Amino acid sequence: MPTERLAMRRVRDVIRMKAAGLPSREIARRVGAAPSTVRLAIRRFEAAGLSWPLPDELTDAALEARLFAKTGNGNRQGHRRIAEPDWAAVHRELKRKHVTLSILWEEYIGAEPGGYRYSRFCELYRAWEGRLSVTMRQAHAAGDKLFVDYAGDGVPVVVDRLTGERRTAQIFVAVLGASSFTYAQATWTQGLADWISAHVGAFAAIGGVPALLVPDNTKVAVIKASLYDPQINRTYAEMAAHYGTAILPARPRKPRDKAKVEQAVLIVERWLLGRLRHRTFYSLAEVNAAIGELLTRLNEERPIRRLGVTRRRLLEEVDRPALKPLPVSPYVLAEWRIRRVSLDYHVEVEKHYYSVPHRFARAEVEVRFTARTVEIFHKGERIAAHQRMSGNHKHTTVPEHMASSHRRYAGWTIARIRQDA
Repeated sequence: MPTERLAMRRVRDVIRMKAAGLPSREIARRVGAAPSTVRLAIRRFEAAGLSWPLPDELTDAALEARLFAKTGNGNRQGHRRIAEPDWAAVHRELKRKHVTLSILWEEYIGAEPGGYRYSRFCELYRAWEGRLSVTMRQAHAAGDKLFVDYAGDGVPVVVDRLTGERRTAQIFVAVLGASSFTYAQATWTQGLADWISAHVGAFAAIGGVPALLVPDNTKVAVIKASLYDPQINRTYAEMAAHYGTAILPARPRKPRDKAKVEQAVLIVERWLLGRLRHRTFYSLAEVNAAIGELLTRLNEERPIRRLGVTRRRLLEEVDRPALKPLPVSPYVLAEWRIRRVSLDYHVEVEKHYYSVPHRFARAEVEVRFTARTVEIFHKGERIAAHQRMSGNHKHTTVPEHMASSHRRYAGWTIARIRQDA
């Protein structure tokens, strides 16, 4: 196993303590390195003909060059030959959206298992690049907020294999404030039905319900943005009530309100979209399957920097105890419409006509409809309920809704009229 290389700042500490007379094992303990690593640094320092204190003008880069001088065959002393990345290709790839050095290092190390470590890879790229040309943190309470939004970019999907026609899938993103547990789902649109469906998926993935939902002031969630009294889409509010949560839109002109989800969107774009850029998808289900695999890696395998633990572990240890339980059944999408009852006391809903009691002719009503039912309300009172029918421009009429004079003729046919004539 190759000996770990110390950063130049730590090498300076090693040499300073060696000059003070400390033994190698004590130095190793203080700088947090293996004794063999410390001894190697000291040997290289002595072999380079350097002495302590170092000259003020000796930079870290110059010190590294002295300590790891190349031999005549181009190899650094004491080091194995490592496959050098194609830095020009790396530089080109970084110009693509959502591609990061982390992704490119993964691809490099996959092809060259004995290659540079990630930190050295980044350091060498920055050095190569340099030669081309001369808030305050927010604390989130456990189980408190789920930030939701759509990513700015989507995933192309081939919807016709013969013509190659493509359609862009939109990427919904949700992130818990405390644990940073992240959920993403591909939908065809950013419309209400897909917005609600993605929330239902997020709650299921999390396994609980937060106290608050924090959307941006997107039209699908907020009908009228306001600093103090935003008007929430009725279906969205109904879904929140079903899950026992509330909606607190990000305040206009308050960027800190959106910082968490914007960071999550950036992570999702880089973690997901960057890795999916070479894949071809033929259905939304394929996209979501790929997203699911990458989310497992993001949440369960990749520790959060500076914390050293995964999002899944934080979810279980921090957020989970504070989350509300899921309802017995998931929310079923219901849409609302405002309609005017026609003179024949029917209301048009998605190209079909449903009756209400005749006394409500010309009245303004609210219609709530799901995939299976249609309910009609007048001033908060439900005045009619029907099984939803296909949009065939026909009428569904309850006899009790008809005026008595109309009911008398409701069942008449041409044969009946001829018989009575």
